[in-house]
Amino acid sequence: MSNISTSKATKITLTDFKTVQMRTFHLSWIAFFLCFFGWFSHAPLMKSTIAPDLALTKAQTTLAFIASVGVTIFARLLIGSLCDKIGPRKSYVYLLIFGAIAVASSSFAYSWETYLLSRLAIGVIGASFVITQYHTSVMFAPNVIGIANATTAGWGNLGGGVTNAVMPLIASGVLALGLAEANAHWRIAMFVPAIIMLVVAFLYWKYTTDCPKGNYVDLPEERPQVKKGEKGLFLTAASDKRVWILFLMYAGCFGMELFVTGKASTYYQEKFGLSQESAGFIVLFFGAMNLFARSTGGWIADKFGKNSGLNGRVKILVYVVIAEGIALLLFSQMNVLGFAVASMVFFSLFVQMAEGATYSVVPFINRKALGAVSGIVGAGGNVGAVLYAQYLLRSGSSLQEAFFAFGFIVAAVGFLGLLVKFSPKEEQAAKDEQKRIEDLQKAVDNSAVTA
Repeated sequence: MSNISTSKATKITLTDFKTVQMRTFHLSWIAFFLCFFGWFSHAPLMKSTIAPDLALTKAQTTLAFIASVGVTIFARLLIGSLCDKIGPRKSYVYLLIFGAIAVASSSFAYSWETYLLSRLAIGVIGASFVITQYHTSVMFAPNVIGIANATTAGWGNLGGGVTNAVMPLIASGVLALGLAEANAHWRIAMFVPAIIMLVVAFLYWKYTTDCPKGNYVDLPEERPQVKKGEKGLFLTAASDKRVWILFLMYAGCFGMELFVTGKASTYYQEKFGLSQESAGFIVLFFGAMNLFARSTGGWIADKFGKNSGLNGRVKILVYVVIAEGIALLLFSQMNVLGFAVASMVFFSLFVQMAEGATYSVVPFINRKALGAVSGIVGAGGNVGAVLYAQYLLRSGSSLQEAFFAFGFIVAAVGFLGLLVKFSPKEEQAAKDEQKRIEDLQKAVDNSAVTA
């Protein structure tokens, strides 16, 4: 870990809780974990509990998923710009408070219309990913930015797998304690993630800052600035074709993870006749890969970036997205439960490596418009998930048939990464920043030795 508290960190030391960089690292993934947990808290309870309680049709359950994921597209676009304006610290605290209210309020839905509105509100907290990536990007140096972004996002994404296993247990506990009647116990269960989100909002406010030097409100010069005559930050990001290519590639990886996280429990219940609890436990394996898979993608990209520059990072991204598509094809053809679980884990490995590799590239596209770039690319994942769900809804295909078709699509999208190029000037700028931070680190280390 860097000894320079006001500089970007050049190392990740997981046991360090004294520096603001590492406090931000840990609190950002914890906050994202809880947001992801709350965002998908309805998914494992849908088929056997929520749908019967509200008399929802199969089409309505799919529309609820589309609403919850689709609204995040707009939320991610907005939250990136909000980070640039008021800073990631305030942005995260406000979002956590809103998310807690939205998740808890969903328990009061008693009709299809009110339930749909509650899922729309919950979908806003999916924008938490953008804040997580923004905050670690401003806290860590280029040599570790890939693994920093990938690890915080990956450990946060784990919330999607954990909620599939834990929410049925929480709901069953509520029922066992006699706190609610059958098929209504999910309502009380929703207060559990909501309360924890409020606790983390307080911790985030108290123990993080917008950047290593402090908060934007006290250091306006640290906040991204737009000079007179320049495009706004969002327009600057949107005018770069590389941003939209990464948008599509993120639709191919994170979009697919969202879709699978939301539908895997139903898939195992329908195809293999598993119970809600058993299916949720199996889906936990899909999410559990986030413990290391996304970090692995970021770490490999950092290594290639050190030896092959920014374009080396892009090559890794291309390889893993193509591999993801092939793995999804394999998963779709498994008709034996054991093989299905094994191939799902294999597929999950490449999905999350691709996500980590994507956000090892994002911070170098446009430093000034980091929030906007992060928001646009992050929104791509939700666009992908919505399109996959729309295809399932309108085509009449089974989930197995849909997975098979999506495997080809994802593999094809992977080749688009070949169009992402960095100029020699951009390559040199990344090298110069890394050298400056390393020289500063050495100077401080030498001063500590001679003191």
